[in-house]
Amino acid sequence: MNIIPKQSGTSLKIKKGQVLTVIDPEGGQVSDMVLFNADEKAEKLSSGKTLDFEETILITEGHHLWSNRSRKMMKILEDSNGRNDFLLAPCSPETFKILYGIEEYHPSCFENLSINLKEYGISPDDIPTAFNIFMNVQFDQQGKITVAPPTSRAGDRVRFEALMDLVVGLTACSAEDSNGGSFKPIHYQVD
Repeated sequence: MNIIPKQSGTSLKIKKGQVLTVIDPEGGQVSDMVLFNADEKAEKLSSGKTLDFEETILITEGHHLWSNRSRKMMKILEDSNGRNDFLLAPCSPETFKILYGIEEYHPSCFENLSINLKEYGISPDDIPTAFNIFMNVQFDQQGKITVAPPTSRAGDRVRFEALMDLVVGLTACSAEDSNGGSFKPIHYQVD
């Protein structure tokens, strides 16, 4: 089992056919995930293509995550929580300034992804909208978005099958609102 400490991130390579399991060990913690084709990094995870082709904004077990080139990157084999988000971008320094009025340094998913993906030649400008595992984004009839605490409980997991060789960026999210006001680690394993 691999551990991503709270408010941090990691990156890894996985091969086609391998299964990545992302686990919320304590409950109530979001993990941002981005994907890149390991052989052609200009091909990356696409929120828009995924929402188009899966015909839902509630991406969960049985759905696929699609690339900007309209190819399947991963299949979701299992999702014990069933609530994830693919609308909101990774939290960033600007998120905390614009939305929360925080001027001093604050850890962010965008920074953690940028730092950890650098070793694969991926620049900050290459980072797409993340698949926000366990994130509970709600919207009303007028389309107003709110972020509620995650509904994930200790041990909830999402299992993804890689459908191509991938570079993966993962975080233990740093945004207070996304995590019900507290920060915890994320666990993951590759089989």
